[in-house]
Amino acid sequence: MATVHKNPIKEAQRYLNNAREILSTKAEKEGSYYSDPKYVKMAGNTAWNGVLVALDGCLGIKEKLKKGQRPDFKHYLAAISKKDKKMSRPLLTAYDTLHKSLGYDGVLGYKSVQAAMAEGENVISWAAKHYKEA
Repeated sequence: MATVHKNPIKEAQRYLNNAREILSTKAEKEGSYYSDPKYVKMAGNTAWNGVLVALDGCLGIKEKLKKGQRPDFKHYLAAISKKDKKMSRPLLTAYDTLHKSLGYDGVLGYKSVQAAMAEGENVISWAAKHYKEA
């Protein structure tokens, strides 16, 4: 069953803040790198889920799917391209960096992690501008 958030943008920001908290308290930054890939992966997945929450609220992805169908990245990409083609690249970048590089690979470079988080924030900010509360 799809979760509908009362305010998806605030919820997405909460996810992003939780990801930052994981990085600052658990990932153990040493110089220019984090030392624990487990927590970098956790933070990346948390931030990526925040992006999806924001896009679900802004674009109504889950409401447009057949009952029981799960959204796929291609649904998000198609919907954002239809609304604002310029946002396709930031979404692809957030997907590649937050979901794949951080979430799966646990990339440890501090600058890479911060760039990924910034890209997620960029997409969430875009969603906030296009979100209409009921």
